[in-house]
Amino acid sequence: MEDPDDSIFRKQTNVSLNIAITGESGAGKSTFINAFRGIKNRDEGAAPTGVTETTSEVTPYPHPDNPNVTLWDLPGIGTKDFPARKYLKLVGFDKYDFFLIISDTRFRENDVKLAQKIKKMKKNFYFVRSKIDNDIRAEESVSDSSKEKTLTKIRDDCIQHLGIESPRVFLMSSFQLHKFDFSLLQETLERELPKDKRDTLLYVMPNVNPDVISKKKKALKVHLYLLATLSAAAAAVPVPGLSVAVDVAVLIGAVTHFVHAFGLDVQSLKRLAIRTAVSYTELRDVIISPVAAKEITKELFLKVFAQLGGAAGLIGAEEVSRFIPIVGIPVAMSLSFVTTYRVLNFILNQLAEDAQKVLKKALV
Repeated sequence: MEDPDDSIFRKQTNVSLNIAITGESGAGKSTFINAFRGIKNRDEGAAPTGVTETTSEVTPYPHPDNPNVTLWDLPGIGTKDFPARKYLKLVGFDKYDFFLIISDTRFRENDVKLAQKIKKMKKNFYFVRSKIDNDIRAEESVSDSSKEKTLTKIRDDCIQHLGIESPRVFLMSSFQLHKFDFSLLQETLERELPKDKRDTLLYVMPNVNPDVISKKKKALKVHLYLLATLSAAAAAVPVPGLSVAVDVAVLIGAVTHFVHAFGLDVQSLKRLAIRTAVSYTELRDVIISPVAAKEITKELFLKVFAQLGGAAGLIGAEEVSRFIPIVGIPVAMSLSFVTTYRVLNFILNQLAEDAQKVLKKALV
């Protein structure tokens, strides 16, 4: 029998999201791709980096937490093998949901031509001005300008030289995603993507600020009612053992999805530790939830479930009431609904709090 919960979240994780990353050689495309996926440039599976053009063909880089989210590293426009005139056709324009055009200096003529062609084809594009941390350090070494003035100067310069009506330019450092405009880019994509793809993107977004974590919590909480309803439906079937087995399967599937969405699984925490130089042990030590940073087995979950006290008591009452003919079945459905909702809501809230603490620790 298929886990009811599994089908709910499989639909979400099966939604494909294809992000095209383009720009000239040395602009920081590969470093951005790696940072977005939560890995460092030297990690296994990382996009190769270098000051010369390291991308000679369209290369997919799936997200480690959801392989249906793919960042595509495109060769620079205007190269011998990818001339501007045929560029969109050669890179397979139709499959991308949106384009990020990256530059570490002023955007060039080819970038503008590409943006105009993308606009003509009615797809969204966004300009990303990379390596902003380098610009700020350079400016601080020669003048007394504030960081805000430097950022404004760079942004205005980019917009002025693009010559495109109302261009969206996001200033970014791939080594410091929690700073500058990465959050603004995320908010913009959230507004402009279709609902199903919006949630898919949200769940793989790195936790760069408390607001992203809060949005994940809100999006996940929407599923609690449906999960609790499925649990109640299972409880209405008077077959010994079915309710507990189905309820546990529903809860384990949901909680596993929650843990991964918040980046609290072991692999995500280890990647964060490598990226931030805060040890895995230090990150793990701020976590309270007993289901985070662990493999969530049936045995573990039943142990955790028993520790929730009142909710475990409701499960016991449900098992008794299910076998009271006719009258007992509605009671069992009600108890199952309340139990499932309470347990998931408690765990979701605790995981969200842990994600906030991990973020705070990582940014120290």
